[in-house]
Order: sequence, then structure tokens, then C-alpha cells
Amino acid sequence: MSQPLAAGSLQGKTALVTGSSRGIGADTVRYLAEAGADVVINFRNKAPRAEKLAAELRELGVRVLVVGADLTDPTSVQAMFSEVERTFGSLDVLVLNASGGMESGMAEDYALKLNRDAQVGVLESALPLLGRASRVVFVTSHQAHFIRTTPTMPEYEPVARSKRAGEDALREHIPALEERGIEFVVVSGDMIEGTITATLLERANPGAISARRESAGRLYNVSEFAAEVALAAVEPIPDGHTRLVGDTDSFQGE
Repeated sequence: MSQPLAAGSLQGKTALVTGSSRGIGADTVRYLAEAGADVVINFRNKAPRAEKLAAELRELGVRVLVVGADLTDPTSVQAMFSEVERTFGSLDVLVLNASGGMESGMAEDYALKLNRDAQVGVLESALPLLGRASRVVFVTSHQAHFIRTTPTMPEYEPVARSKRAGEDALREHIPALEERGIEFVVVSGDMIEGTITATLLERANPGAISARRESAGRLYNVSEFAAEVALAAVEPIPDGHTRLVGDTDSFQGE
């Protein structure tokens, strides 16, 4: 995937992408760094992978901070932003990419804690660092965004509902964000080939990915969708604060 942002267009800006040691988050933070932004790579438990990515991005001439944090732990989140403040002083872009809920061995309420409560907690902790004309981007899926009107696979429904709850909770903050000059946009995508979620869904429901691909015509891959997330950090806010990526014909609007 070619660089979606103009070279140097984010010079002097600082961006944090949650869950950015791999997958969509890693490609998003790479695109932002390639456009000149200093970046914060956040991870939960994959420090070597995060450090390897950081070394690659520093070769671009930007500053890179690597911070491990459990987003469901408010103390951990606050420590992350304290480190961001010490290093960069402020934030211009916050991408709320980290999500989960299909992992094995987690508590029954883990999806809701991560996909709703933690998202709001991260936003609120970031507010002191976000100035006027800064932007918050929340990453979700069509299966979650449209869950109130279009059923999804039973294996994914609890996660979808928790992510929709997170989107709703974040949207409630839009008036307060606008008062502070902070912009907000949701990026919703169809199934993304190559993600952990897609892999887990395929394992639980063999044929799910190929069936969705056939229905949609095509599915975005990780780097293609990450490019849309990166663009959402700079392009004008669309109607309804929502950037829809990929096929939506199979989903009923709200």
C-alpha cells in the first residue's frame, strides 16, 4: 500500500495510536510517521515487536515513544499519558484502535471493559494534552456499528455490542469535545482480511471470511484499512462523524 498522506504533511504534529505494535494499529502509526508526525506506539504485552517497529520509524527522522499500558487499568493509562506529556508536551492525533473480546481466558465482562469503558477512559485521560484542532479517531467495524439493525455472527455479537456501546459512549462526548475545538470521527470498516479478529472468527465459524468476501465483492486488507484510518486523522469530518470503509449494502442503516 502506498503512503496515503502527503510527505511532511504532519511535520510538527504528535500522534498516539492505541494497540499499535501490530496489525491495523502498526500500519496506521507507520503512515502517520511517514507523513512526518512524531508518534507514540502503545502496546499491551508485545514489547519486542513494538520496539522493532519503533526502530524502523526512527529511521524516518521522527521521534518515537514506546509505551506499554493496559487500557483497562486507569492507573496504567494515566502513567502512559504522563510519559507522553514528559516527552512531547501535547497530542494532535489520538487514534483509539485497540479492541478485543474474543480472546480466551478473559472475564465475562472483558469486552465491555475494553471496548467501552477503556475507550472513554483513554479519551478522558488524553484531554489535557489535546488542544484546539486536534483529532480523535475511533476505529470500529460495520458488524459493530450496524449491530442494532443488522445481526452478525453469534460468535462476534458480544464484541460487536460492546464496541457499539463504546462508540455510543464516545459520541456522547462530541459536544464537550467541540467546545474545546477537538474533532472526532468514527472509522467503520467491513471485515478486514489478516486481522486477529478475522482469524478468530474463521476459526469459530469456518468459511465466514470467504462468505463475507463473496457477499461484499472484496474485503480490505490490513494496510488498506489502516490507510483509511490515517486519512481520517486529517481529512474533513464526514457527515455524522462517520467514515464508512468498504461495502455497506449488506447493512441496514440506523
